[in-house]
Amino acid sequence: MKQLNLCIDIDGTITEAYDWIPMVNTYFNTTITPEDVTVYEIHQVLGIDRSAYELFYALYGETLHLETKIRMGVKRVLDSLYKNHQIYFVTAREERMKTVTLMWLSYYNIPMDSLTLLGSHNKVKTAKDLNCDIFIEDRYENAIQLSESGFQVLLMDCNYNKGPIPERVTRVNNWFEIENIIKGYAEKSFNDFRIA
Repeated sequence: MKQLNLCIDIDGTITEAYDWIPMVNTYFNTTITPEDVTVYEIHQVLGIDRSAYELFYALYGETLHLETKIRMGVKRVLDSLYKNHQIYFVTAREERMKTVTLMWLSYYNIPMDSLTLLGSHNKVKTAKDLNCDIFIEDRYENAIQLSESGFQVLLMDCNYNKGPIPERVTRVNNWFEIENIIKGYAEKSFNDFRIA
């Protein structure tokens, strides 16, 4: 079996995708539901200026990240994958969120080899630096950019990432699917196996 370098996003990928909604609804006096979240950018979902959401995030970002729940299956699957593969978390969170992020990962006892906080959504260079074999992501635009750069991407299905799926991107519904795909990928050579 080949040891793989797995790059994994955090928000919406290992965390629940919509846990931020109650706090946002309270702060902005809105009534949005997960079904309303059809785009990635939260300020667009709310119909407000980006600066208004950035103020909210400056005030409550740490609390949001600490209180979000882990997706079903993440802990069990990552514990299993970590026995044979490298796990690198690569997030668009800013560096100021490092302590909170490490606290959350520690709380759930999530195994990892490294954590990279980019402060932007451009993950291609980091994926290259980490010699990434598979990138697990929830942001559609990131998945497209990574796949166009030659990376295999598993896209966690969410209301905000619908769109045509190109070659090298596989839409997945949960972490048990992810586990099966990665195990299958690891057991095949890169020459005769392609994620379908």
